[in-house]
Amino acid sequence: MADPSSRSGVSAGAELSFGADSLLGRARWALRAWWLMAGMWTRAIMSYRASFVLVLCANLLVTSLDFVVLVLMFQHTDELGGWTLPEIGFLYGTSAFALGVANLLVGSVDSLGERIRSGTLDTMLIRPAPALAQVCAERFSLRRLGRVFQAVAVLLWSLVAVDVHWTWDRVLLVPVLLACGSVIFAALFIGGAALQFWWGEAKELQNSFTYGGATLLHYPPTIFAKELVAGAVFGVPLAFVNWLPALHVLGRPDPIGLPAAFQFASPVAAVFSAWLAGLAWRAGLRAYRGTGS
Repeated sequence: MADPSSRSGVSAGAELSFGADSLLGRARWALRAWWLMAGMWTRAIMSYRASFVLVLCANLLVTSLDFVVLVLMFQHTDELGGWTLPEIGFLYGTSAFALGVANLLVGSVDSLGERIRSGTLDTMLIRPAPALAQVCAERFSLRRLGRVFQAVAVLLWSLVAVDVHWTWDRVLLVPVLLACGSVIFAALFIGGAALQFWWGEAKELQNSFTYGGATLLHYPPTIFAKELVAGAVFGVPLAFVNWLPALHVLGRPDPIGLPAAFQFASPVAAVFSAWLAGLAWRAGLRAYRGTGS
């Protein structure tokens, strides 16, 4: 007779495998749904190509003003908090890129509160596609690429101008922090939007952590109080977007004396942030009761 424990082990393994396949299948379907809806909005926008080009250029110009302010500031000083302009350009380029990518992919989620108030979220919930993918792809617009293009230009300039001895680990850390920073900002967009299930006016609070957080990361951590820097590490994980990995890339000392492992922990922070955002979104959906209309 077969050992019952062996049968239960096989059964548990099969259930685990089935659960992983099911999760992977849902993720693929969500990505496909987002892709199809984003493609629909892109085709609609590209019907007016001249308008699209003008809006893209305007977006590129407006987002460039933030860095112009930094350049003007350095007309009166050589360093800010001990950091040079190319080093701050590195901070600016990485944070602006991460915010731009997250805003492009999931930024439309901040309109969730309007859908809840108008009752149109109910329409999304009865469609055969994940609600989060639909909300994130709502009114997808390539004009948001203006921020990404401008960030890439500043980042490339800073990488050439900065005085750094490039080793393999520093080179590898740059694309890693760009990818992880984008995930962290995307998690902040989704997690902040999920608050609108309970508090319809949470959009401005979300913006303070996304757009406000990106502005904070434009500047070196040495000009801020240590308590604020610690809050960006152990509270809202903004420091993992660029502050901590930039310390290793640029060879700068840590202003609050954290272990060196924190400078390589952006992937852990990104996964943890995405997990928390997913929990917040699912909790919000379970709490949603509709408008009754």
